[in-house]
Amino acid sequence: MAIWKAQRTLLIVGEGRHEEAFLNHLKKLYVPRGCGLSVTVKNARGKGALHVVNWTARQIANADFDVVAVLLDTDVDWNAKTEKLARTKKIQVIKSEPCFEAMMLRLVGKSAIGDAQVLKKQFAPLVNNDATQRDHYALHFGSESLLAGRNKELTIDLASR
Repeated sequence: MAIWKAQRTLLIVGEGRHEEAFLNHLKKLYVPRGCGLSVTVKNARGKGALHVVNWTARQIANADFDVVAVLLDTDVDWNAKTEKLARTKKIQVIKSEPCFEAMMLRLVGKSAIGDAQVLKKQFAPLVNNDATQRDHYALHFGSESLLAGRNKELTIDLASR
């Protein structure tokens, strides 16, 4: 007879498809089967920080998780109202400032200057020109790179705790 063991549950929501792929990459790297942690990664389909927090709040109204977090950009709709809503709903916010691509470029020591479209173009070669595929993050964003990047990028350091 199998022994039942309770697992801690984590819901982490990415703002869009790039964040979702990266979060699934992290899950593959750091959450082995049978470790006692069940991680659910979801995608809020963009539309800014307020939408991501509201979307996540609706998700947790339907299911119970021990910890809930969102990875979102601060360039659209990130303000005191959105921050207060996240705090009220007990959603931990992992901020990509100003956007996910800028954070990832800084992580590998590259300049992250320009608007979102420019940053997406600079970021694309690092993920085989398709940031929506989890496996494309392995080359430049493996565990060694992420560990080294904790000193360069505060968001990665906070997410690793």
